[in-house]
Amino acid sequence: MFVSYILSKVRSYMRYRDTVRELSQLSDRELDDLGISRFQIENIAREHAVA
Repeated sequence: MFVSYILSKVRSYMRYRDTVRELSQLSDRELDDLGISRFQIENIAREHAVA
């Protein structure tokens, strides 16, 4: 039980990290097309990681 909890937290963090990296690589124009500001990237990644 504890191990599966730790694994789920690690997976969530990896999703968060990957999402931040991918969104950060987009240009401001591409982010604007998606309706995302650069300062919103971490919040969006956090929401995605727990979903």
